[in-house]
Amino acid sequence: MDCLLLRHGIAVERDEWDGADGDRPLTERGKQRVREVGAGLNRLGLQPTHVWSSPLIRAIETAKIVHRSLHLRPAVQVVEALLPDAPPDRLLSILHDLPPESCLLCVGHEPHLGRVASLLLTGKPTQAFPFKKAGACRIELVAPVKPGRGILRWWLTPSQLRDIEEG
Repeated sequence: MDCLLLRHGIAVERDEWDGADGDRPLTERGKQRVREVGAGLNRLGLQPTHVWSSPLIRAIETAKIVHRSLHLRPAVQVVEALLPDAPPDRLLSILHDLPPESCLLCVGHEPHLGRVASLLLTGKPTQAFPFKKAGACRIELVAPVKPGRGILRWWLTPSQLRDIEEG
């Protein structure tokens, strides 16, 4: 199973937003950058079989933009285990339900995604794996999914993803 972790794009700053934090949307620049990142992911030939997003608006917007860029069929599913304050092992517990040939795209937040990556790769949820906004990684998971058994295939910044050329 492949697990792609993608942080949401650039959102409106907290101090510039009057509503609830969960309702903060992407900026226009953030949307454009996510479209470019989605194009880079598309050039890598990725075809997720499942697309999961945090319930927060900025993550949902990011997931939908990438979904369109990759021309995917599966709908974006909102998953509580991708909330910023969710325990990292909560996501691992629902990965067990996916078929081993799955390719899962998870769109979420920092520091949660970094902790999930750390748990998958090292067995411990540390903050040693931070994601930039619209940055992503691909971790190969062997069934049954267990902490520390993930294999890092790549970790790319948003600019690296945007710069990927047709191959």
